[in-house]
Amino acid sequence: MTPYSTRRSKLIAQMQAMGGGVAIISTAPEAARNADSDFPYRHDSSFYYLSGFTEPDAVIVLVAGKDPKAILFCREKNLEREIWDGFRFGPAAAREQLGFDAAYAIDAIDEEMPKLLADAPAIFYSLGKQANRDAQLQGWLNKLGGQARVGISAPATIHSLDPLLAEMRLFKDAGEHAIMQRSGQIAAGAHCRAMRMARPGLREYHLEAEILHEFRSNGAESPAYTSIVATGANACVLHYRAGNTELKDGDLVLIDAGCEFESYASDITRTFPANGTFSGPQKTLYEIVLAAQHAAIAATRPGQRFIDGHNAALRVLAQGMLDTGLLGKNKSGTLDDVIANGDYRQFYMHSTGHWIGLDVHDVGAYREPGEAAPEGQQKPWRKLQPGMVTTVEPGIYVRPAEGVPEQYWNIGIRIEDDILVTADGNLNLTSGVPTSVAEIEALMRK
Repeated sequence: MTPYSTRRSKLIAQMQAMGGGVAIISTAPEAARNADSDFPYRHDSSFYYLSGFTEPDAVIVLVAGKDPKAILFCREKNLEREIWDGFRFGPAAAREQLGFDAAYAIDAIDEEMPKLLADAPAIFYSLGKQANRDAQLQGWLNKLGGQARVGISAPATIHSLDPLLAEMRLFKDAGEHAIMQRSGQIAAGAHCRAMRMARPGLREYHLEAEILHEFRSNGAESPAYTSIVATGANACVLHYRAGNTELKDGDLVLIDAGCEFESYASDITRTFPANGTFSGPQKTLYEIVLAAQHAAIAATRPGQRFIDGHNAALRVLAQGMLDTGLLGKNKSGTLDDVIANGDYRQFYMHSTGHWIGLDVHDVGAYREPGEAAPEGQQKPWRKLQPGMVTTVEPGIYVRPAEGVPEQYWNIGIRIEDDILVTADGNLNLTSGVPTSVAEIEALMRK
């Protein structure tokens, strides 16, 4: 069995435990960019997770009943269209090579789906994601509703597929680990390339070009998200896109960039000096952020809560803000006061990590699904378990402000890696790019 058929079987088993029914999972539609041009196509992540199929215009149907089956609807084989658009499997080849029990042309879906839904106890579906598919489903149900007099009933219940698939995707198997590690290696090479190439006088887009070159040269399909290449004050803008700002002698460069390899994302951030040498204030803040990342990674292990890494990083960052005077004379309370009052948010306003996998911000509950919430409170944070993968990305961003030491103005620093939780601790999937001041300066001298 392929990993995809194994996942389909696992999902069917969960559906059967809930009383059975029919699941419908569509891939993403193609999207027009402008006249006669589409955006580069990217399949739906959960659809791919269950199929390994990357063509548009496709639907998976899983029947969880006495005779469980997995069915694929996809485009017909069309040699003429392949001249223009590239290879198509067609239903017969897709069924054989991807391990489906049956496959039909997508044009036959309106004829076949009412048959598959007839007398099914429930539908498993993600409502509201594709308006055209929602309308199509309503049409199938309406057709069944007209057959009540002949003893055929429509499903009486709709279950959301999202929580079932999110829980499955949260735990990566060994094959996914290997793919994600390769994605991390490619992205790490891109960051190293950018560091080696950087020098005052270049512009942000020059470094973005080096990153993209490294991604594609090593087999990555695309960036996993829009790359951030920010120099100087731009590094204090969290979602800044690479622009045309010139790298200046004495400024830092922050790059947040990851690639997508075999559909799995990597996500790395590094901060380094444009001229290859950290100034005193830059080094001071950088080493605070690096210590915070080390503390967070140490807390990323089985049995710890998801929030523990953030809390560990936050204590290091807040203490650093106190020690350097970033918080000003009017914020001279204790470390616990600074955290309780939220004073640190002036310089650190985001969380320290997120799940990563087929999506860079991957699916999966951050709160414990198996524990009840105390009265009037949210559920406890999720306990980390082997197979989960999270980013760890503390930072400090210093905008000019009254009471903030001027030597730190316009310094933005973030350090981010992708961490796999293992049975005995963790594994850094993106360790191929240096983080220490000495290592970064040595790499840039090359």
